[in-house]
Amino acid sequence: MYYRRKIVLSLLQIFGGSLSKLNLQKYLFLFNQRTERNYYDFIPYKFGCYSFQANQDLSTLAKYKIIKEVDNNWKLIVSDNYINQLLSNDETNLLEFYSDFKNLNNNELIRYVYEKYPYYAINSKIAKDVVSKEKFKEIINNIPQQEEFALYTIGYEGKSIEYYTNQLIKENVKVLCDVRKNPFSMKYGFSKNQLKNILENIGIEYLHFPELGIESNKRKNLNTFNDFKELFAEYEDTILKSKIDEIEKLFDLYLGKKRIALTCFEADHNSCHRSHTAKILQSKYYERVIKIKHI
Repeated sequence: MYYRRKIVLSLLQIFGGSLSKLNLQKYLFLFNQRTERNYYDFIPYKFGCYSFQANQDLSTLAKYKIIKEVDNNWKLIVSDNYINQLLSNDETNLLEFYSDFKNLNNNELIRYVYEKYPYYAINSKIAKDVVSKEKFKEIINNIPQQEEFALYTIGYEGKSIEYYTNQLIKENVKVLCDVRKNPFSMKYGFSKNQLKNILENIGIEYLHFPELGIESNKRKNLNTFNDFKELFAEYEDTILKSKIDEIEKLFDLYLGKKRIALTCFEADHNSCHRSHTAKILQSKYYERVIKIKHI
C-alpha cells in the first residue's frame, strides 16, 4: 500500500473511524502542512482545499473494501492499526494534530482553514457565509488579478494534477490549449476528460488541438540534442506550416482571452514542440510583443 494512503487511513482511525468527505479533505490538508514530506497537493476548489489524488486514493481503498462510503462519509471498515504503521515523526504529528483539532465542529474547521489559508478559499461557494467580512476581503485579495497579455507553456511531467493546476490558477490563465496528439496519460488527472473536468470546474477553459501534436512514434529514440533538433525542424516544416487554421484559432484565442497556456508532457520546454508552437504565435503578433513564459 502507498504510504500516503496510510496517512489517510490513520486520520480516519484517530477521528473515530468515520469522517465526512469534506472534513477529511480539510484534516488531510492541515496535517499535510505539518509534515516534512508533501504527501498530497491541493487546489482551491468549490468548498476550499481539495486533493483529487486523495479522492482517487479513497475510491481505490473503497474498491479494496478497506473503507466504504456511508451518507457522504468515509468509514473505516477494517480493524488494522494504521497509526502504528506510520513513521515516528508522522505518528507524533498525528497525535498532536488530533489534540489540536478534535474539538472543532464543521463550521469551525472550515473557518479555520479559510482564515489561515485564504488562497484555498478563492473558489469556495460558501466562503462569504463562513468567515467575517474582513477575512472575506482577504480571500478576495488572494484571487489572481493579472490581465495583461501573456502566453504560457506548461508540461506536466513530474507534477501532480494539483500542483500543475495551481500553476495555471496563480498565473490567471484563462484557457489551456492541449497540443498533444493523443491526450491520454497513465498519470492521474492528465487524460483529456479528467483534465477538462478539473479545469472547467475552477473556471479555466480546456481546448484540445490534436492537429498540432506530434505522433508518438516520432518521439521514440530521442537521445541527443541533434535528435530533438531534427524532430522540431520537421515539425516546423510540416505541421506548423500546414495547420494554418489551427494556428489562426490559437492566435484569435490569444487576442480574445489574453492569457492562454499551451500544454504537453515534457517538463523541459526545450524538449517539447509546444515551445515551437508558441514561437509561431509570437512571430504572428506584430502589434505588440507576445510574452512567452515557460512554467
